Amino acid sequence: MNDFIAQPINGVLDLHTFQPGEVKDLVPEYLAECQKRGILQVRIIHGKGIGTLRRTVQSILEKLAYVDSFKTAEDDAGGWGATIVTLRR
Repeated sequence: MNDFIAQPINGVLDLHTFQPGEVKDLVPEYLAECQKRGILQVRIIHGKGIGTLRRTVQSILEKLAYVDSFKTAEDDAGGWGATIVTLRR
């Protein structure tokens, strides 16, 4: 894992503390580490804004073989400001 992941690997990745340029490497590395630890459902918090970061995150997710599925979070988990990812076993 890169040094820029200072957050605990607990199934919640809040992108607010990272630069947009870090997301392309950060998201796959974080998800791979979650999968290794048996954390198969992950919430990625990207914020609502104008949706650019959400689209970037979801574009990354579409390309990862170890992602089983992803969807916009329910309202109580961040709504369209977060994406729920299910990882393959």
